[in-house]
Amino acid sequence: MPELPEVEVSRMGVSAHLDGKVISDVVIRTPKLRWDIPKRELEALVGQRINAISRRAKYLVIETGAGDIIIHLGMSGSLRVIDKTVELKKHDHVDIAVGNKVLRLNDPRRFGAVLFSEIGVEHSVFSKLGPEPLTDDFNSEHLIAMCAKRKAPIKQVIMDNPVVVGVGNIYANESLFLTGIHPQTPANKITKKKLKLLTDVIKEVLAAAIKQGGTTLKDFSQTDGKPGYFAQSLYVYGRGGEKCLKCESILEEVKLGQRASVFCPQCQKR
Repeated sequence: MPELPEVEVSRMGVSAHLDGKVISDVVIRTPKLRWDIPKRELEALVGQRINAISRRAKYLVIETGAGDIIIHLGMSGSLRVIDKTVELKKHDHVDIAVGNKVLRLNDPRRFGAVLFSEIGVEHSVFSKLGPEPLTDDFNSEHLIAMCAKRKAPIKQVIMDNPVVVGVGNIYANESLFLTGIHPQTPANKITKKKLKLLTDVIKEVLAAAIKQGGTTLKDFSQTDGKPGYFAQSLYVYGRGGEKCLKCESILEEVKLGQRASVFCPQCQKR
């Protein structure tokens, strides 16, 4: 699943081509992805200018004066900005056209979403989301309060959207390693000092990933172009059974919430 840095890089990529442009057509080829696609409401946006493209958690929001288009990439979705004459691929479900260009959503597993929100009305998908991790609203005081009475493993807590949005599996693994916290440690057993450090590290890890993705995103308009997961040097994620890059202990792997959690038994003692 694309994580917050990948979605933010997608926002940066499509904004360069769509921001300020007028929607000339909306084509819906599939009536339903994760939820029904509001065809009538989206088609009514033809003729509207795109005022901005923002992000909330892992949702992209295309803002117009008549309402917003909300896009989630789900497990396998991707966006391309291409010429409208480019031949369709399998699983190309939605086009948002601006002149001769289209923003095309491809989603093989159909776990993504394309939704509509009226001006001034918060869509229900946003109602239970916590603070953005790169804002001042996500701070050590907030994380300490969220962990105070929670016995769940810390990794599951920081991946819980009401606590903080967008800390997916990759960046949860990396942040806990860099903080020296075992992923199975109960959240309410972690010291305030460690939670303050974890807050700072989460911000640093996500910001660095976005920066790296932004610098590698050269052209979002190629027919096969999509940011996806950009090349990164990861300490633990996907490296179970390999040597720790810090102490050379063998990295171990456990399942938490159906997700693989890789950690160093020496650097992250429980």
